[in-house]
Amino acid sequence: MPKRPLIFDGHNDALQVLYNPGKMGRDLLEESSSGHLDLPRAAAGGFGGGMFAVFVSSPRPGAAVELACAQEVTERGMKSLLDLEARAQGRLRVVRDAASLERAFRDGVVGAVMHLEGAEAIAPGLENLGAYYGLGLRSIGLVWSRPNAFGTGVDFRSGGSPDQGPGLTAEGKALVAACNRMGILVDLSHLNEAGFWDVARLSSAPLVATHSCVHRLSPSPRNLTDAQLDAIAASNGIVGINFATIFLRADNRKEPDTPLSEIVKHFRYIADRIGVAHVGFGSDFDGCTLSRELGDARGLPRLLDALADAGFGDEDLRLVAHGNWMRVLAATWKAGA
Repeated sequence: MPKRPLIFDGHNDALQVLYNPGKMGRDLLEESSSGHLDLPRAAAGGFGGGMFAVFVSSPRPGAAVELACAQEVTERGMKSLLDLEARAQGRLRVVRDAASLERAFRDGVVGAVMHLEGAEAIAPGLENLGAYYGLGLRSIGLVWSRPNAFGTGVDFRSGGSPDQGPGLTAEGKALVAACNRMGILVDLSHLNEAGFWDVARLSSAPLVATHSCVHRLSPSPRNLTDAQLDAIAASNGIVGINFATIFLRADNRKEPDTPLSEIVKHFRYIADRIGVAHVGFGSDFDGCTLSRELGDARGLPRLLDALADAGFGDEDLRLVAHGNWMRVLAATWKAGA
């Protein structure tokens, strides 16, 4: 049996245990029985790298976050990733370009991409975007599931449409343009449909949803319609499949007793509709309810085997595991090189 390929993962929330007081209690350098991801479990599961998200929670569900608060939390989160790199003794590197990501994969080192899940910490005039880029920021989700200065995020209702609210603000359009110039990935996950189409019209980079699923299979507003999937393919972009059961299941339930086959259905649907070149991993580790059959990062080989059983050949598996992400990141980041 051929060796399983290493995985690049489009989204995880593991950093929160390092900078979020409400979630602290374990160190990502040591294996834990809680959560989904740490460096020992990454090694055991063939997790070669991914987007490490910095997230600012709302004071109450759906409420906006003040700029000063968002900046304080975000800068603490960024520092936590840089500190983790310093403490990891060569087991993790913060990567800033495609070449350094490829080297990390070759060297067996976790390649960590600094990502903002929601752009609340970015000043509306973009005055601090360059400083964050200098710290290593290479990926930004314009919104989380709430409005901000740049656009509107969708809610989590069951059976809902992503067609919720207005498109990007003038500031949001300026942020997309700046990200294209600098070589920062623009993440469409959590963005409403009007905002999605604004980005599709404006962006010169591949369209990317780092951790989303298929609306036709699971009718959550967080998932992508067939028209959105088609647009992502037309841009040579990618969808990272989210493992959260609420976005996998037709009933949108947070149900750990969800089989791996539900994840496979979303991979298969996207590969069949828009091509295997446009689908990858986007786990949402440490930010969701996972299938008990998957468990945590150590379960990734079981998912690769399930994809193989569903007809993904060796080259297909290499593409969905990391090849597609490598292509899209290289195309996106070259503008800022």
